Amino acid sequence: MPATAAAQRRIARLASLTAVHRAFHWLHLHQPQLRQWQLDLVRIPAPPFGESPRAARMLDRFHHLGLANPHIDEAGNVLAELVPSPYSLGPVVLISAHLDTVFPAGTNCEPIEPPDTPRIYAPGICDNVAGLTGLLATAAALRHANIAPPVPILFAANVGEEGEGDLRGMRHLFERSPYAPRIAASIVLEGSGSSAVVTHALGSLRFRITANGPGGHSWSDAGAPNPILILARTLLQIDNIELPANPLTTINVGSISGGTSINSIPETASALIDLRSTDPAQLDATAQQIHRITADPPQIHIETIGNRPAASLPDDSPILHTLRAVDRHLNLRTEQRLGSTDANIPLSKSIPAVAIGTGGTGGGIHTLQEWYDPTGRETALRRILLTLLDTVQTIAESNLGNSD
Repeated sequence: MPATAAAQRRIARLASLTAVHRAFHWLHLHQPQLRQWQLDLVRIPAPPFGESPRAARMLDRFHHLGLANPHIDEAGNVLAELVPSPYSLGPVVLISAHLDTVFPAGTNCEPIEPPDTPRIYAPGICDNVAGLTGLLATAAALRHANIAPPVPILFAANVGEEGEGDLRGMRHLFERSPYAPRIAASIVLEGSGSSAVVTHALGSLRFRITANGPGGHSWSDAGAPNPILILARTLLQIDNIELPANPLTTINVGSISGGTSINSIPETASALIDLRSTDPAQLDATAQQIHRITADPPQIHIETIGNRPAASLPDDSPILHTLRAVDRHLNLRTEQRLGSTDANIPLSKSIPAVAIGTGGTGGGIHTLQEWYDPTGRETALRRILLTLLDTVQTIAESNLGNSD
């Protein structure tokens, strides 16, 4: 569906404003500064459930940018606001990027900058230090241009997007935070790219399956139940589940652990299972099959360790009209994608949300060879800025209409 004519007119007017030109100019002049921010952030490890050192650096950046009310909430999210004058306790628009990486504590995160390429190599440099850098760039450009939004913009560097973090930072923001009833729209900054937009949230359920036994010596206690073998037989049954291609559904065994030595019968063994589907009903049906398989052996225990809801943004959503109009203005393609991101949470609550890249290119995601090339980042940041400002204006006008 193309952008509406009304959205195109709004974006053309917005892009012609002197203040917006000042913001664009700041982005143009400060690309070296953004690279330095990115290098600084990636050096600070942010393993799962260990994001606090990087959070502290983001809090410091929010302070220096002069954002209002910079603080770290109970979940560990770093929050700050760009506020109108006078301040309003009405709706806010959230723009966020996740702090955490998939890499465990102890991973060497020192960036490598080869002399013959603009690429930066470091674990997490693209996913999601590129997103965090885009978040800072957006805030800095708005502050430099003295743009006061008609409703508050809430900036969030959130915890818990990856793996077993189970979107805990966003869950807190949308379920338990004081901001929860106020968030009217959400823009998630995720990795690289200038044209893709995640509008369909891929659902997933994650399980830990554990087998237990008495343990013992491989010779003198031979015949005792072996948790590794019990677990293996269970996993083979799960592997035999017939999965549909439409709706696409997948099962992955991502990790197996257990045992102490070659001549010991283990006391425990466990596996981590990732189940995904484009359809919530199919996700639940396949999960029920897994539960039936694990209900039979008495030594087997299953627990849910992750639940990412499936959802989608309606094609007539105002934020999608805005993004299409912005892309047309910038001569970009709007490539709608399916993905598992922080946007899953607001989309599952029928709150308009998109996840978009912050420019440049990247590769080797979730590997030690991860890289990011910032070439072309400026266009994507303009895309983010225009989308954010038009969304804020749309929310403000909608709120004014409701108050009437």
